[in-house]
Amino acid sequence: MSTGSSNEVLVDATLVRRLLAAQFPQWADLPISAVPLSGMDNATFRLGADMSVRLPRYPRWVGQVEREHRWLPRLAPYLPLSIPEPLALGRPAEGYPFPWSVYRWLEGETATTDRLADPIRTVTDLAEFVAALQKIDTADGPGPEWSNAFRGVPMGDERDSLASEARVRPKIEALKDMVDTGAVTAVWEAALAAPAWDGPPVWIHGDLGTGNLLAVDGRLSAVIDFGTLAVGDPACDLIPAWIFLPSEARSAFRAALDVDDATWARGRGWALASSLPVPDDPFFNDPARVTTALRHLDELITDLR
Repeated sequence: MSTGSSNEVLVDATLVRRLLAAQFPQWADLPISAVPLSGMDNATFRLGADMSVRLPRYPRWVGQVEREHRWLPRLAPYLPLSIPEPLALGRPAEGYPFPWSVYRWLEGETATTDRLADPIRTVTDLAEFVAALQKIDTADGPGPEWSNAFRGVPMGDERDSLASEARVRPKIEALKDMVDTGAVTAVWEAALAAPAWDGPPVWIHGDLGTGNLLAVDGRLSAVIDFGTLAVGDPACDLIPAWIFLPSEARSAFRAALDVDDATWARGRGWALASSLPVPDDPFFNDPARVTTALRHLDELITDLR
């Protein structure tokens, strides 16, 4: 383990085994293997057949550990899809500076649009999950904050969220030779112009992208990675309407959640922000990612029109 640029803490299986041996020796001899698609914010390893180990890579995401351990057990009984179950909370040690987690392993493969067995059934399952999450009592729930990337803030909020003006405008400009930036800007400005959410804040997952949805035999089975969990504007959890669901299923998703025009416009803004490259992202060196992102932008532009 070593600290690289941008305050990243690099983690490998050797470090994970040392941490387990020191703190949870009953698991230290189990096989450990890196999960291929573990995300940017955390490193994830499979532990034996039934568990996983998850460790933050950056200081900003340390608060996610406590948040998941506190709230996931409270939310799980009310949700129709499986979510991660924390089994143990590790402490900083062995040169690793952050708390870390052991979870029960969730079976399934990453859900992708082209592998859905029944898109309309997927709409129902996903909408039921979002609706159930929104109905849970929000007392003492975490609002938008640094460690959940300010998910759920109002559109145009100046805090350092994915959907802040300071982030979105330069990203749009960076695509000027690849897309109709005027049309993309129109999507963004429609989101900014939409009335703010005037209802009570609700629970949001914050990052319902393809990488955080699991499927078994083409049907949604679980939602993972609740690091951006927050209580805020429900528009943030409309992201999958444009970046996961097939376009022909989008209206059914909106109807199932009974989304008003203003919330739908703000949801397009969040989806736009999540489809644009982030600073230092190797976006332009990965043709598959470029193609996917441009397709998402086309879907957003078409939906606005």
